[in-house]
Amino acid sequence: MKSRVVERFKFEAAHAVIIDGQAEEIHGHTFRLEVAVEGPLKNGYVMDFLELRRIVENIIKELDHKNLNSLFKNPTTENIALWIAEEIQEKLPGGVQLKRIVLWEGDENGVEFEF
Repeated sequence: MKSRVVERFKFEAAHAVIIDGQAEEIHGHTFRLEVAVEGPLKNGYVMDFLELRRIVENIIKELDHKNLNSLFKNPTTENIALWIAEEIQEKLPGGVQLKRIVLWEGDENGVEFEF
């Protein structure tokens, strides 16, 4: 049996993605993030929701209300999601793994990675 914990988050940020060598006009989004972690059930849970929330909130505070071009060479939604994923995986407790991350750029455009 696989058990997963899923949490959702939001943050605001601006970026200008570089497409074919040209930067777009800088613009902002409400990014919505969904994180799913998987692990064995210990004492009835995979990990405490509050612990996962603390881990992810400490990561996304680095992005919230920032110009993402100052943090990423090309702040595509894919690059942002992969950075968040790496940071989360590094901080999860033993036996718990990041299984899925979905990052929405506004209401209609998003990327999803499964691990």
